[in-house]
Amino acid sequence: MDTIYIRTLKRAEHTVFCVADGQKTYYDPQFNVSVPYSSGQQVKRCLLESLSRNMNEEQSPITFMWDADKKGATKEGEVYSTCNPEYTDQLLGGWMKACKGGKERTVKRRSPLSISAMRGLHPLLSGINKENATFDRSDRKNNNIIVRNSKNEELTEDQISELLEGSDKSLQRKWIPDNRRATGLFVQDMAIDLRRLFSVSLDKLEPEISQKTAESLREEGWKEIDGSLGKSLLAPKEKRDRVIPALANAIVNWTIGSNQARTFSLMETLAVSISDNANKIAGSIRAKLSEEEDNKAVPVIEEEIKGVDTYVTLSAGGYIRTKKETVDALENAEDKLIELLSNYDYEK
Repeated sequence: MDTIYIRTLKRAEHTVFCVADGQKTYYDPQFNVSVPYSSGQQVKRCLLESLSRNMNEEQSPITFMWDADKKGATKEGEVYSTCNPEYTDQLLGGWMKACKGGKERTVKRRSPLSISAMRGLHPLLSGINKENATFDRSDRKNNNIIVRNSKNEELTEDQISELLEGSDKSLQRKWIPDNRRATGLFVQDMAIDLRRLFSVSLDKLEPEISQKTAESLREEGWKEIDGSLGKSLLAPKEKRDRVIPALANAIVNWTIGSNQARTFSLMETLAVSISDNANKIAGSIRAKLSEEEDNKAVPVIEEEIKGVDTYVTLSAGGYIRTKKETVDALENAEDKLIELLSNYDYEK
């Protein structure tokens, strides 16, 4: 087994994943509905932030390049990460550095964590609500009201009163129309490539790291191995033993961190499935169309599939018919991941 597949089922209620016109959506042509989603990039970022907190590590710094012309105007340039796997978020998150002008070799590492978007378990089991909001502070008597004319000059109180004459408009309330909120059951998939999880390739034709970084890693105890992916540097066992429990915890317990304060949702986890078979894990947490009612889907958790370990939380019983929910489901899922990650022979 070289790959671990994980499927996570979450429940979201009247919330926002990623702001774009209120909430990002995609169109499902079969069921003719808009489905809210959180991008795989956002999920990955939330997972790596959780991992760094678990390890009490600071995330790797980012270098922002800017170009300035002779007139002093600035223009955005490249953005570089450290490209150093000593930072755990870099080791697991991957990187790419392509220098301007092509005078240095491009180095790139694909993340060993393949992460899907978090989207509806079924197009009919998630949806968008719309609401109109207001920002009303008209009850406060110490507000500052500033009105500017076309010349950017502030109007006096008399001029403002004259401007509002014959109108019922308030200058202390803002109308915020058509806010979209996500609600429903959402699923997210992840695949962990164990061959590359703690290994960094030494391929000179498609380099992942510079020669300088390779020498630094060797000094830190990284061991050169010759495995199925060619010559690589393998992280020391001490580092692997630190990362594995932190990674398992992050995979089971990551949360979307960009909820707005007024739309916070726990987005509790209802179930987690773990397997080395992608097809089986797809069937472990799924939905099927109702036989009794048109245009209705029913969520399903298959509790007994050979080759799949499924863990169901107490919260799941409120939305899905299940007999396997336990109070320590997530802890058991975390332990299973630690077992699988620890038992893999990374050196061979």
